[in-house]
Amino acid sequence: MKISQLTDSEFAPFYTSYVGQISDGDLLEELEISVHDLIRFVQNIPMDKYDYRYAEGKWTIKDILQHLMDSERIFAYRALRIARNDRTPLPGFDENDYAAIAGGSERTIRDLLTELALVRQSTIHLFKTFNEEALLRMGTASGFPVSVRALGVIIIGHQKHHQKVFEERYL
Repeated sequence: MKISQLTDSEFAPFYTSYVGQISDGDLLEELEISVHDLIRFVQNIPMDKYDYRYAEGKWTIKDILQHLMDSERIFAYRALRIARNDRTPLPGFDENDYAAIAGGSERTIRDLLTELALVRQSTIHLFKTFNEEALLRMGTASGFPVSVRALGVIIIGHQKHHQKVFEERYL
């Protein structure tokens, strides 16, 4: 599936900035490439920045990596449910509540990056099981219509969004 085939009707308006950050390409290839890009990027960040907060109450780089994994797992779960034709509306989640108890800052960067790669590999393998019909299937998440393929694109765009935040506010 080419990312450019995605339409605005397949995701909530608040994901527009995420989707807009992705160049056209094959969804599975972009899932693979983007995680490698992020891991390389994070590995080149000075060690003293991993626990840095640019303002009171803001997350550290480690917290954001944990947040990316938590979010990806939720987006992938939504994709699985919708792809398997589960029509149950799926609830939203409060990322701040998750981050407050996830303990990302207490983990090593190596552990976080290893898990990030594993989570993405799981997501890629899941998306490989979806045929064209499943990728186009629509469901409801956080009160908005969403397609399976849009969830894959959102995973990539969400990651790219946070990588940009790293560049702008942490380095």
